[in-house]
Amino acid sequence: MDFGVLLELYLSFLQVGALSLGGGFAALPLIEEQIITNRAWLTQAEFNDILAISQMTPGPIALNVSVFVGRNMAGIPGSIIATLGCVTAPVSISLVMVKLYTKYKSLALMQGVLSCLRPAVVALITLAGLNIFMTAIWPDAAITGRSLQTVDIIAVFLFIAAFAVLRKFKLNPVLIMLFSGIAGLVLYFALGIEVI
Repeated sequence: MDFGVLLELYLSFLQVGALSLGGGFAALPLIEEQIITNRAWLTQAEFNDILAISQMTPGPIALNVSVFVGRNMAGIPGSIIATLGCVTAPVSISLVMVKLYTKYKSLALMQGVLSCLRPAVVALITLAGLNIFMTAIWPDAAITGRSLQTVDIIAVFLFIAAFAVLRKFKLNPVLIMLFSGIAGLVLYFALGIEVI
């Protein structure tokens, strides 16, 4: 067992957990930076696949990604260590923040800090969503570049259809992903496009 890899997993996901203000999708840019940019543990396409799987499994995204990345890098021990790294800071900080919030929640300063954090969280979520969208629409951008000729039309169609259905009918996102996966396979095979 490579303890160096386990330590890297712990420290990387410790940073993700400690700096993921807003949680959920706000953590995605931090996760991308740690596992794609800094460590090159995954490609952007692999990261997007893990995100899709994480959306279909219960639990927070950062935690699910830590399990997948940990398993990919160091098996079951890697999953455990990455998960511990991911939860160490949030649990510790949350315990302190709950105590502080209940004691000082009526202070204007506390409300001011919280209202200033909200736009930054929205910016983080938007950036992560845009990166995922670009990779989904141009899956081979590293090879072919980004142009209208290299757009994956089926991905655009599925994006628009899923967005419209989610917006209008507010269905369970897992069902939308399941139907999108099935529809995508049918369309790719019907048009004779290689999916693997």
